[in-house]
Amino acid sequence: MKALIFAAGLGTRLKPITDSMPKALVPVAGRPMLEHVILHLKEQGFTDIVINIHYLGEQIIDFLKAHDNFGVNICISDERSEVLETGGGILKAADLLDDGESFLVHNSDILTNIDLRQLYQQHIENEADATLLVGHRDTSRYLIFDHTDSLCGWINKKTGDQKPEGFSYDPALHNAWAFGGIHVISPTLLRYMREDSWSGKFSIIPFYLSVCHKARLMASPIQPDRYWFDIGKMETLQEADQFLKSL
Repeated sequence: MKALIFAAGLGTRLKPITDSMPKALVPVAGRPMLEHVILHLKEQGFTDIVINIHYLGEQIIDFLKAHDNFGVNICISDERSEVLETGGGILKAADLLDDGESFLVHNSDILTNIDLRQLYQQHIENEADATLLVGHRDTSRYLIFDHTDSLCGWINKKTGDQKPEGFSYDPALHNAWAFGGIHVISPTLLRYMREDSWSGKFSIIPFYLSVCHKARLMASPIQPDRYWFDIGKMETLQEADQFLKSL
């Protein structure tokens, strides 16, 4: 199985730590974020990993070399000339990932022990174009899914903004979930990107919302017995650090 790790982020919410190191190398319980993610993917059976880099990307390259790629096959998708955000990052890395099989995408600042193999298998069994890990957490922006767990919209509950055009959120008909920073993508989804002429720098969520009326984009709730942390900000970084040290 193949996976893409997003490690190109600037880590502005973790300053001043990220003044001298990329976000993906910020330590949690004595190990860099990236190491936690790689080892979890390896444990779950992912043997081929693509990592995108941008800010201080040479530090990530040196880190991987120093650890012999942790015993897995790792390729670099180099965005040092221009960071392409999540959608553009997937499209740039597509040639390294698209072998006719689905692949998993994992933000480097998500720390979790969820069963990634189960998430991947659920995606295959549902014949989805994409399967998005989702959960209940306090935020203003939510992905909206219908009674079949298919993505149908987005809402900012703080401002009332809704997308795509014409969508109307109804809490009696829809489920509101926060995106969990991990998703599984089928080659069919890449075809939608190419057919609709997406290119350059773009985020994946606007793309998902642009194709949700024709693509099968499914929700997969975070397993209740597993932990999940977004460690891209200082408060949750400290929470995750203390949590792991207590295990």
